[in-house]
Amino acid sequence: MPVYNPPLRDMQFVMHEVFNVEAEFKAMPAHAETDADTINAVLEEAGKFAAEVAFPLNISGDTEGCTLDKATHEVTPPKGFKEAYAQYVEGGWPALSCDPEFGGQGLPYVVNQCLYEMLNSANQAWTMYPGLSHGAYEALHAHGTDEQKKTYLTKLVSGEWTGTMCLTEPHCGTDLGLLRTKAEPQADGSYKITGNKIFISAGEHDMAENIVHLVLARLPDAPKGSKGISLFVVPKFKVNADGSLGERNPIFCTGLEHKMGIHGNATAQIALDGAIGTMVGEPNKGLAAMFVMMNAARLGVGNQSLGLTEVAYQNALAYAKDRLQMRSLSGTKAKDKEADPIIVHPDVRKMLLTAKAYAEGGRALQIFCTLLLDKAHNHPDEKVRKESDELVALLTPIVKAFITDNGHISTNACMQVFGGHGFIKEWGMEQYVRDNRINMIYEGTNTVQSLDLLGRKVLGNQGATLKKFGKLIAALVEEEGVNEQMAEFVNPLAYLGDQMTKFTMEIGFKGMQNPDEVGAAAVDYLRVAGHLAFAYLFARMAQVALKKIAEGSTDPFYTAKLQTARFYFAKLFPETATLMRTARAGSRVLMDTEAALA
Repeated sequence: MPVYNPPLRDMQFVMHEVFNVEAEFKAMPAHAETDADTINAVLEEAGKFAAEVAFPLNISGDTEGCTLDKATHEVTPPKGFKEAYAQYVEGGWPALSCDPEFGGQGLPYVVNQCLYEMLNSANQAWTMYPGLSHGAYEALHAHGTDEQKKTYLTKLVSGEWTGTMCLTEPHCGTDLGLLRTKAEPQADGSYKITGNKIFISAGEHDMAENIVHLVLARLPDAPKGSKGISLFVVPKFKVNADGSLGERNPIFCTGLEHKMGIHGNATAQIALDGAIGTMVGEPNKGLAAMFVMMNAARLGVGNQSLGLTEVAYQNALAYAKDRLQMRSLSGTKAKDKEADPIIVHPDVRKMLLTAKAYAEGGRALQIFCTLLLDKAHNHPDEKVRKESDELVALLTPIVKAFITDNGHISTNACMQVFGGHGFIKEWGMEQYVRDNRINMIYEGTNTVQSLDLLGRKVLGNQGATLKKFGKLIAALVEEEGVNEQMAEFVNPLAYLGDQMTKFTMEIGFKGMQNPDEVGAAAVDYLRVAGHLAFAYLFARMAQVALKKIAEGSTDPFYTAKLQTARFYFAKLFPETATLMRTARAGSRVLMDTEAALA
């Protein structure tokens, strides 16, 4: 059976020693009283919930899956899910970073993100139920009317109700401009919504008394394409004026998808047959409101793979220390045993360190991004808010695509450590591989994220935001450029930062001549950008570790951090050279291939 230990020490290191979040929060009136002790205490309890309540349901939930009663359209999640959710609500966890005006605890986003990392390690399928609710809260908090906020937010914040986002239709996924669901205005200002949605995560269940669906649909006079999409809030049960639940709304689950992974989450086919809803935001501008939820979800999906990478690594490491196979090539290491543990073999260490490096780099990037989100929402200086928001926009597709791709690499590597046992269900490793696989697909495939990064976030403003990130790199390089101990971390970072400017200009120029050049280079480009971000963060982490050791610390944590950083720069970071070369190979070898693809 798998095990899970919340990585509290590494979270604390990144938050308090690398980013000094307590000092950052003192500059934000909303979080000025949030100190390190409070954060640590909250996350310690969060880790207990993840490890003791959610984690034991992971394998059983995967085995049992969800059950649909076709007569009533009701869905029953796996055994124990409902009870675990009740404990989650009782503990106040849904409210952690929500607005106190609606019953939230008002803690920083960065704390919430660490909570969700641990929940995703413990049980991604279960975590998707409250995770989607938080996204629905964000969208309504940003774009809902006063009446909608009064009706829905308190219940979403408390966790009494859960939320979904209903975008995808059978004939369209990413291209939402093709959606056909219709919304007909009613005399009372509401709308009757009719259509079909698929792939709706947490779309139906009995864990909460109501489900708040956010649905994209078209008004009768809506223009074609994405400019004609409106957003509506459609509850499973209608809500009376006094806040009590009314009659059942005709929005039903008609089927559950049979999936590769995340079996414990109800991925629903949803039919709306004149379901009553109210508009969120302005007519035909639903995507702007929905993107609040989608961007939150993209950071969340990156967090899902981070969680799976961490738990897969922990179990692979424990197995590698215990499993005896052959002798070390450099001589017997365990003389009292009939064979050496497999952790002595170089390639096993490579697989383990790959997962460890991608987990620690991903954690640093997630915390960096959510700290930026806290600044974007709460910092009193408008310039700081604006620049933080720009950097989050730049980094969001990297978080989603780079961390989930790394999760695929890492969970597969960790399964490989187990050899044949990794392919057997009882060890839990194959489930991590299966569960992670969807993360590269939903909330915009990783190719879509790559196009968003290169086409919109970088070339869309002539690299202005990329240059701002470059200034952070340049500042670190200038600070540590003469420090010989930092050379192995700073020099590769400085070199890639310089190359990135030239690389971007070259792709941009070619794209002006032929847009397919951007499409051909985008995936490789995002991976290079991901390594640029990881290299910056690993350099900062190494900087702190070296200072602590120089001050006399004998904590092995800092030695381990330096060793992981060295591995990252030596074995993972160098793929950037290959990626830039393949990106520069252009589109012709992809598009001039009619004979090959006949």
